[in-house]
Amino acid sequence: MAVELSRRVDWPMIDPAHVVYYPVYWDLAHRFFEESWEFICGVDYPSIISDLRLGFPAVSTTSTHHSPLRYGDTVCCRLWVNSVGKSSTVWNYSFTDQNGRLVWTAEVTTVCVNLESFDSVEIPQNIADALRNCTED
Repeated sequence: MAVELSRRVDWPMIDPAHVVYYPVYWDLAHRFFEESWEFICGVDYPSIISDLRLGFPAVSTTSTHHSPLRYGDTVCCRLWVNSVGKSSTVWNYSFTDQNGRLVWTAEVTTVCVNLESFDSVEIPQNIADALRNCTED
């Protein structure tokens, strides 16, 4: 099942046009990505990094901006895993505002790496299984 998270749009997130500055969408996506691990796998992302010494850096990203977010809005993120390979995971993001208006969509492919060598490694089976259960439905 997809993870749904939200947060308020704060003043430092907007640009002089009073809309969320476009790189902030990627920052939000990564914050939601980090927060989602506990819901998906039952372990927080810092533990994956510190204890398991695994990282999941992005190797491919695409996004579409549909409508702006403004100061004081609530950004609601729906995040799910589209596919899990031997070492890669495809994540999908859908951001809406507090009224349900679609504002941003993205797809991010990450690769599981050993943080000592930064070489690609197989995603541990328990993590891969949990990721596969994080579907759009």
